[in-house]
Amino acid sequence: MTQQLVHARPISTQRLLLGCGVVAGPSYVIVALAQALTREGFDLARHPWSFLANGELGWIQTANFVLTALATIAAAAGLRRALTPGRGARWAPILVGAFGASMIGAAIFPADPAMGFPAGTPEGPGTVTLSGTLHMAVGGVGFMCMAAACYVIASRQARESRGGWALYSRVTGTLFLGSFVGIASGAGAAWTNLMFVAGIVAVWSWLSLMSLNLFRHAA
Repeated sequence: MTQQLVHARPISTQRLLLGCGVVAGPSYVIVALAQALTREGFDLARHPWSFLANGELGWIQTANFVLTALATIAAAAGLRRALTPGRGARWAPILVGAFGASMIGAAIFPADPAMGFPAGTPEGPGTVTLSGTLHMAVGGVGFMCMAAACYVIASRQARESRGGWALYSRVTGTLFLGSFVGIASGAGAAWTNLMFVAGIVAVWSWLSLMSLNLFRHAA
């Protein structure tokens, strides 16, 4: 008696890598927001999400950084496969991968406690340590790389006559870079911190939607 076996079509490596790009952003935002809304003393209008890596529960955000970084680096490898050949096939994956690597750096060098968080921390900017300085430095490099990736992808999309996508990519890159400049200025105003949150959500949404689009057309 012959037994027929039905094998499901295996998912390609390219789709698996792009799938990491689809889930990286939503998972990062959900985990960070869950902490922001439940950690004692945390204020979305005053405290950057990086502050969540401090305190007894700081390991949650540190793990969030690392896991999201690995998923982003995997997504960069997927972009390399999906965009080849063509404009941006080399630099877009490098820039996205650099952003992922910067998140590992941010996990290794946590931001300094300040402005009353974690609970019990004095108000004000607090003491600037080497760890806090390196956190801002690697974060700045990563943010600039991701903004540049948006513009590189926008250039390719414009060449492919996908004007809507090109505009979306440029707006996202500009918002993301502008939000970092605002928070790095040290103004401390609520609007700069909320704009920073908007920039983070925007760029993760962009990476997720772009990865999903390429996933659907992957071989």
